[in-house]
Amino acid sequence: MADVRKQAVSLRVSIGDLRRLKKLAQRLGVRDSDVIRFALKTMLARLGPLCDHNVRGRALVPVLLEAGGDLFRYFDLDNARLAEIVNEGATQDQEVESNDLHHIAIAAGVQQSYATLGLGKVTTGKTGERDVPPTPEPSVTGHLRSYLYSKYVDIDLNSEPARTK
Repeated sequence: MADVRKQAVSLRVSIGDLRRLKKLAQRLGVRDSDVIRFALKTMLARLGPLCDHNVRGRALVPVLLEAGGDLFRYFDLDNARLAEIVNEGATQDQEVESNDLHHIAIAAGVQQSYATLGLGKVTTGKTGERDVPPTPEPSVTGHLRSYLYSKYVDIDLNSEPARTK
């Protein structure tokens, strides 16, 4: 039978994060610990395949594409460490090419930088009292994402879903 006991852990957060956590808990009418457990469970679900040491190579591409920016930003991953995480123990046909891993790392870093840079350069249109940003054009990261999904996951993100009659 699995051990279902809970264990207390100590956690250091910035004053700003703690303030936002408390405001969120208050607004939702829950305890601070409920918000922390939610964040932890959400993160573990999002990064689930990384918890399984049997998941390697191309099977990790979706996780890297969906959470790569956060992984690189918070864990300071570099290309060498990324290659080790993804391809260590993978069979040759399951390995992700180092060039593609490099592109994933670049795209993960670019998203934050591009978003920050883009916010300063957005030309807004006026509608009444609110500023409305223009509709974004397809991004380089979007094209890279489609390419990597089609190459490693056998999913074409550009195809339209099948319609039922």
